[in-house]
Amino acid sequence: MTKTALITGASRGLGAALAEALAPTHHVIAVGRTTGALEELDDRIQAKGGAATLAPMDVTNADAMAVLCRGIHDRWGSLDIWLHCAIHAAPLAPADHIDAKDMAKSVAGNVTATSTLITYVAPLLGQSGQAVFFDDPRVDHKFFGAYAATKSAQIALARAWAAETAKIGPKVSILTPEPMPTATRARFFPGEPREGLSDIHTQAAAVLAQL
Repeated sequence: MTKTALITGASRGLGAALAEALAPTHHVIAVGRTTGALEELDDRIQAKGGAATLAPMDVTNADAMAVLCRGIHDRWGSLDIWLHCAIHAAPLAPADHIDAKDMAKSVAGNVTATSTLITYVAPLLGQSGQAVFFDDPRVDHKFFGAYAATKSAQIALARAWAAETAKIGPKVSILTPEPMPTATRARFFPGEPREGLSDIHTQAAAVLAQL
């Protein structure tokens, strides 16, 4: 029976690296907003002999995500693993200058979408599946208020779900990868030397080894 992996935020960065790493053993359902990047990911997966279903959509679109999850149920019946890499990174700003639209997008992308997805994906994972979230230690850095507040809320949801399902499943894991040279990090730290950052494929392998 084909194993399945749903990766939200799969077009670039860690999500893309995880998709490539899982492709030899799983059918990857890759969700991302950038169609071109997803097609490039699909090319790399096919080159390794794997197969993927591309879902170019925004995780904040609850209707689209509901249709996707129903499609997963109809085709495969269940999911083996969900890795949630999608994140909205608001521009850095002092707490008293955070733009209301940026904050609203952060809440929608990092909190509301995560909560909605948990309700959609949990039945697909059942008792034996796994869900994986990624923490970020920048919660007390200056100018990170919008990102940090909503990322912390996302992880709080994940921790609650992990505690609630500890004995009954699915298994919920919260991991903290090392800093990587992703586009998101480049926006946060422009001009940062990339030499000291960990390769995304190295971190993907480390994540899967922990599971």
